[in-house]
Order: sequence, then structure tokens, then C-alpha cells
Amino acid sequence: MKFRLTCFAVLAMAMAGCQVEDPAKTTGNTNGNTKAPDTGSGKKHSVAFVTNQIADFWKIAEAGCVAASKEFNIDVQVIMPPEASAVVQKQKVEDAMTTGIEAIAISPLDADNQVEWINSIGDKIPLITHDSDAPKSNRLVYIGMDNYAAGRACGEILKKALPDGGQVLLCIGRLEQDNSKYRRQGVIDVLLGRDRKIDFYQSQPNSFDPTEGEIKGDKFTIVATVTDQGKPEVALQKCEDALVTYPELKGIAGLFEYNPPACYQALKKANKLKQIALAGFDENDVTLQAIKDGECAGTVVQNPYEYGFQSVRVLKELLDGNKGVIPESKYIDIAPRAITGENVEKYWEELKRLKGQ
Repeated sequence: MKFRLTCFAVLAMAMAGCQVEDPAKTTGNTNGNTKAPDTGSGKKHSVAFVTNQIADFWKIAEAGCVAASKEFNIDVQVIMPPEASAVVQKQKVEDAMTTGIEAIAISPLDADNQVEWINSIGDKIPLITHDSDAPKSNRLVYIGMDNYAAGRACGEILKKALPDGGQVLLCIGRLEQDNSKYRRQGVIDVLLGRDRKIDFYQSQPNSFDPTEGEIKGDKFTIVATVTDQGKPEVALQKCEDALVTYPELKGIAGLFEYNPPACYQALKKANKLKQIALAGFDENDVTLQAIKDGECAGTVVQNPYEYGFQSVRVLKELLDGNKGVIPESKYIDIAPRAITGENVEKYWEELKRLKGQ
């Protein structure tokens, strides 16, 4: 799907005209809620953009929300739960509902178990998903990338870095999220040589490899999938433990934004940088610097700015009665990109401009 603006150009304008504050500083507390500034007078629609936790990744999405709030003259609450908890996320949404929001975009933390709740919200106001989907729910549209395809892209980075194969560790926040399951399966399928046609929600896997025990292929063995429930300090400790448990480890894939930096620190402490190949997700500065230094094979980046901007745009259209904004597929593709040593400098410069640095 093509849009009439580029994320980098619009974000540069947004950052120049508006300072996106830390969630706690904006509200005077630490609950992770922000509200985009009022840009005009009179009654405006009010919508909410809900993330799965507080992270640098979501600050970029927040900037997209702010830009959209100005362009479409709409109030936007950006709600970042202080921890990756479905219970906390639910409470934050229900609190926001009492403020009179008219539509919501959410990244579900536990898609399968949140269906009934998501549907109950969707029965009252327009509801869409972003970043991570809840395909079994009645959400109106999903805005984000194909996480299975992105997982395969991460697997390809690791496969290229390890032509002889070997033992691989997968590190991820939590497997209850829809995006987590698909990313993990994409990596596994590539490393085990499974050739699946990628066609969003048509030819993607409807079954997943077990999360316990080894998964063996001809060249690669997935020794374990370790989860950390969205806590970077736990991610670091579990990677450190895995380096001891699996002394023959050849590669690591970190599938959430904070996972590659945590794995990098663990490898650095163990003096195993460049000995064990690292591939990851998202655009953390530690990850990008490691790629530049040849200490990380690459990362798969999303476009969180567009997640925010397009979510607000779609909600505004829906509130204005334009149901045609929802494509027949009920999926708006925000394609991922693979960042390696070949393109990291150019991408990082774009990212710095995007952040106003």
C-alpha cells in the first residue's frame, strides 16, 4: 500500500514543530500515558493509541501520532503501559474509556486470551490493531508488518552469517503475543530449510514448533527459546545463563527491540563477540552500533512512526463515517527492512534525522 507521504519527511516536520515528551513527564506521574497537544479550537474527535509497554520503539510511534493529530485535527492519547502485562494494559484502556475516547488502536499483549475483551471494546467504539494483531477478534483492520515474513528475514540474516550452521538460541519477550509467535516461527522455518509461501494470513503457518526442547534440522539446531516477559534485565540474565548452558552455541536471534542489546551485553561479558553470530529486531542504538562494528550480523526494522500516523489517520476516517478506509484484506502493510553492514550507516543517519538528533 502506498501513502502520499514518507515517514522520514513527515517525522522531521513533526519533531521540528513539537517536542515529544517522556510519558511520565507529560502527565506528572509514571503511568505511561501521554496526550497529544491541542492544535485548534472547538470540539475534536478523541482517539487512543495503546502500546504493549514503554520502549524507545514506541517513542517513534508516538511522534507519528503527534504529527497525525496535527494534520487531521484530532486529539490522541498515547498510552504506554509501564510493564508488558495484559492485566495492566486492560486497566489502562478501561481508564481511557472513561475519558471519552471515541476509537482505539491497540497492540494486544495476549491476543488469544484477549479476544472477548477486545470484542467488548469493539462493540462500543471502532477498534483496530497495530504492531501485533488479534486476528480471531472483530478488530476492523491490522496496521503493521507481516511478522512471519519479518521473522524469515531475521532467519536469513543469521543463515548468511552461519553458512556451516550450528546451535542457535532464540530470545524473545513473551510468546502470548501474535507477533512473537510468527517472528519465532519465521526464523525457525528459514534455519530448518522450510520453504513456505508468504501470503499474509493465507499461507502462513497455522501450527507452531514446540517452545520446549530442541528443534533439529540438517544444519541448524534451535537449542531453546527463552522468554523474559518484556524485562531487559531478565533478558540479559537469561542470555548469560544460556551461554553457560550451551557452550557450543553459534548464533543468537533477539526478536524484540531490547533483546539484541541484552544479548550483545551478555556476549561482551563472555568475550564472545564476533564468535557467536547475533541477529535481531528493531533499531536500538546499541544494535545499530554493533552492526556498524561488525559485532551483529543485522537487524530487521519496522516503521513505528507509520504505525502511529496511519493508526490515527484510519481512526479519524472511521469516525468521519468513511468505512472505505478499511481494505478488503483488513490489513494495511507497513513493510519491514533488513539492516546489515551494507546499509546501516545510511539508515542510522535517516533515523537520527527522524528523531531530530
